[in-house]
Amino acid sequence: MTSRKQPIRKPGPIPARAGVGLKPQHFETILDTQPDVGWFEVHPENYMGAGGAPHHFLTRIREHYPLSLHGTGLSLGSADGVSTAHLEALKALVDRYQPALVSEHLSWSRWQNIALNDLLPVPYTDEALAVLCRNVDTAQNILQRPLLIENPASYLQVTFSHIEEAEFLVTLAQRSGAGILLDVNNVYVSACNHGFDARSYISRIPTELIGEIHLAGHAIDRIDGQPILIDDHGSEVCAAVWDLYLYALEQHGALPTLIEWDTDVPAWPMLFEQARKAEAILEQSCRNIVQKASA
Repeated sequence: MTSRKQPIRKPGPIPARAGVGLKPQHFETILDTQPDVGWFEVHPENYMGAGGAPHHFLTRIREHYPLSLHGTGLSLGSADGVSTAHLEALKALVDRYQPALVSEHLSWSRWQNIALNDLLPVPYTDEALAVLCRNVDTAQNILQRPLLIENPASYLQVTFSHIEEAEFLVTLAQRSGAGILLDVNNVYVSACNHGFDARSYISRIPTELIGEIHLAGHAIDRIDGQPILIDDHGSEVCAAVWDLYLYALEQHGALPTLIEWDTDVPAWPMLFEQARKAEAILEQSCRNIVQKASA
């Protein structure tokens, strides 16, 4: 199966609606039914081959829906810089599919050409901030568009960090010209694991920097008898994260919102139901803002 060579149609920018992470097991259902979702997001690393079935289906779906690319392998926190080969492959995908948004993680995953299969935390220091700004600048110059940088889910805190995470992320965005992908589930997971206030974190992110929101499920494990939340993207969004999502919308306004589900992926109706729930909360937040303004 080969993909088309001619340029694909370019739907407009991603609306302030709910989108869903696109999975191969749902390709045919989506094409057959064309569900009423705002957009789809894919991990570009899954589409860096030259052709085949993945590109065939992604090309067809892209003709009907706006698209976002959410990277996991650029390793923006690597002290020896981003991989030229990886960045060139990402640039080819951006040129081919013209996504409305391109995002990456506040993390590192590569050292001296060794790729590590994880999103590893960066220390929140001036030195790390300089590395990230340099790497983000390199990536944005090659891609010819701004990146959105996602806040991490964290399970440990580096003792020599001297900048709080929210301040670090905001400073990175302001210095580099990037935006922020606000992952509400990650905020909740990290707040529970480290004991900080999730709402305060969300309030400290300037509205004008936020380009997208992520929602996902998480698991609860125990270490030495203490609960620890794991951002595994393997279940429904929990009630506490839905509540935090509504708070984020009331603070920052309606934003494109993605439902992430990457492990134990369910049948399409479950993902569609989660997207519909996000849309209902988007509508509720708009009503709440109007009511407060008229009070």
